[in-house]
Amino acid sequence: MFRNGQYQIVSMSLVVVACIPIFYKYEKKKLNIKELVLIAVLVTTAVLGRFMFYMIPALTPMTAIIIISGICMGPEIGFLVGALSAIASNMIFGQGPWTPFQMFSWGIIGLVAGLPWVQKKLNQSYLGLIIYGIVAGLFFSFFMDTWTVFSIDRYFSWSRYLALLVTALPYTLSYCFANAFFSCLLFRAIQTKLQRILVKYDIKK
Repeated sequence: MFRNGQYQIVSMSLVVVACIPIFYKYEKKKLNIKELVLIAVLVTTAVLGRFMFYMIPALTPMTAIIIISGICMGPEIGFLVGALSAIASNMIFGQGPWTPFQMFSWGIIGLVAGLPWVQKKLNQSYLGLIIYGIVAGLFFSFFMDTWTVFSIDRYFSWSRYLALLVTALPYTLSYCFANAFFSCLLFRAIQTKLQRILVKYDIKK
């Protein structure tokens, strides 16, 4: 598939894709400072969640906060919180060519959580949150393993990719557990506070 020299193209393409929702959202309507502040607070909360649990590999509430942001605020803000949380938290943990892959994967997780039919299911029961948390953990792990393949071989190798999936299984299971656990633990509390803020400051999703 991808050969030498295309690795950089893939990384830059992901950066461009991750920026599209930002331009789309703020080009189609007037800039809302209150909404920007709320997004900044959600990003800060997600980054703090990753920082507080950095001693425990793959066990962090960051993805759960991104999921909840998507459910409560819609797909665009869900993507923004995911992508911006990746680049902001990497100012602490280190930026690198893996950052675009993290921006895209966390962004997609937030975006899908905010899609109306997914949002409805996740709002209905904790079972939906558990299932989506597991799916999000699998997606993040599987997608980030593509970066690992590129970083080792400089091109995509299916044999290397499958080997990485097997060796990364303990981390993948940790991602899934953390997402499901923290989503259920934090969802109602964050949802209630966000709803109050949206009403109080007249912020439209």
